[in-house]
Amino acid sequence: MDATQIGQVRRFNRTVTERVGVLHDHYLGLDRPVGQARLLWEISAEGQDVRRLRERLGLDSGYVSRMLRSLEADGLVTVEPQPQDRRVRTVRLTEAGRTERAVLEGRSDELAGSLLEPLNTTQRARLVAAMAEVDRLLTAATVTLHTVDPDHPDAGHCLRFYFSELQERFETGFDPARSLLPDAGELRPPHGLFLVARLHGEPIGCAGLKLPPRAPAEIKRMWVAPAARGLGVARRILAELEARALQHSRDVVRLDTNKALTAAIALYRSCGFREVAAFNDEPYAHHWFEKRIARQPQQ
Repeated sequence: MDATQIGQVRRFNRTVTERVGVLHDHYLGLDRPVGQARLLWEISAEGQDVRRLRERLGLDSGYVSRMLRSLEADGLVTVEPQPQDRRVRTVRLTEAGRTERAVLEGRSDELAGSLLEPLNTTQRARLVAAMAEVDRLLTAATVTLHTVDPDHPDAGHCLRFYFSELQERFETGFDPARSLLPDAGELRPPHGLFLVARLHGEPIGCAGLKLPPRAPAEIKRMWVAPAARGLGVARRILAELEARALQHSRDVVRLDTNKALTAAIALYRSCGFREVAAFNDEPYAHHWFEKRIARQPQQ
């Protein structure tokens, strides 16, 4: 990692934390620190599952529980177990909580305005554009990749949306029964694996890797949610699958795709895949790709 880049990131962090006031115990003039204020802001009018709040903010269970107890003691929220599963807790704003959240919203707008007000029109546009780019890149850095069982609920979630998208985009529609879908056993160790990409704990992408004996590894069912496209998630998934293939002594990776998936085809080519003759009888495939991979020398 470049030391100059590390130093610039640290300077940026110091500037932001100082300028937006997170160093103060009374954030935006309210009688609470920024952590409690942010938690209050994240609770919607309908309430939030406490687990999802933890995942959204990247906080551990104990810290969130302490903040919720403080907000509850101040009469701003209620925390109750769900009747069908008492292990699942839901937090909701009280009337006082909704009032303070509205104040927080207004003062947040004022703070944003104070950052822009000293700048001229051109500088404001540059700052807002730069912030949008930073937001996009930090979001991309928040995405995590996890190996899960193909029957995991997050895997099922991704595949349902994947199949639905193929149904809309393919000229002939898409029927999973006609496709050469790998069964779950082909995507479990030692025969393969299944990756799920998550953002703030929510599944946003997936891909499987088949590891047939004495044959190239094969990538199957790669998908990224439309809202997460442009964050480099698909490229990260490809790189991870290539690394996993190498770990299993495979030096060739293959995949097939449909002509309607033009963005995917462009991605594969940009990542070093070359088009080859058909290596299977997938009825929905128009293009077959292959990539020879090698271990990178250690720095």
